[in-house]
Amino acid sequence: MSADNFIEARELHAHYGQSHILHGISFALRKGEAMGLLGRNGMGKTTLIRTLLGQVRASGGTVTVVGRDVTREPTERIVKLGIGVVPEGRGVFPNLSVRENLIMAARPGTRGQTDWTFERVMDTFPRLAERLTNGGGQLSGGEQQMLAIGRALMTNPDIIILDEATEGLAPLVVAEIWRVIGLVRQSGIASLVVDRNFRQVLEHSDRCIVLEKGRLVLEGKSEDLADDEAALHRYLGV
Repeated sequence: MSADNFIEARELHAHYGQSHILHGISFALRKGEAMGLLGRNGMGKTTLIRTLLGQVRASGGTVTVVGRDVTREPTERIVKLGIGVVPEGRGVFPNLSVRENLIMAARPGTRGQTDWTFERVMDTFPRLAERLTNGGGQLSGGEQQMLAIGRALMTNPDIIILDEATEGLAPLVVAEIWRVIGLVRQSGIASLVVDRNFRQVLEHSDRCIVLEKGRLVLEGKSEDLADDEAALHRYLGV
């Protein structure tokens, strides 16, 4: 185990009932690294994220965060180790205002850092600044995604996990989300990003891992994978 690794999975297995979903996945995400998680639909990407976060109980193998074995720990303890999460479906609180959704998440990071303040989130997402009194349920899908990302950043995380970062969003909003993902990467926060647009994932990451039927079948530098058209066709269907 390297001291540079933020999250490390070793021989990770997971089941839904009798269905074996993850088959012995091993990988490490380093501190400050941007990693893409790729694969066709139904290949285990969301299950892997949920298993890393303790939302799905691993049936074999281990997960460590900053060197601490969290395989059997509850989600709330795991995320307090410095993980900001933007879940699939966004998970905003519909009956709370935009301001309330953000303020309730605000806290210093694991090193006491407070880089991501309410004001910085407003500067990053001007559209949210115009909707502060609106309820989360009154926002468009794109605005909800901005709110979900802003809420994760308000925890001042060491890593941010985005599951289906731009799914179902209009092209202009998609461009805005990728702009913010780029800002997060430049700020030194590590990231694990899932998105159907694998070209954008490759462009905004240092390394990528690819899943097929719950197995890790490809791993490498994003720039190398972007040039490997045969592998992209085989595993991503392009």
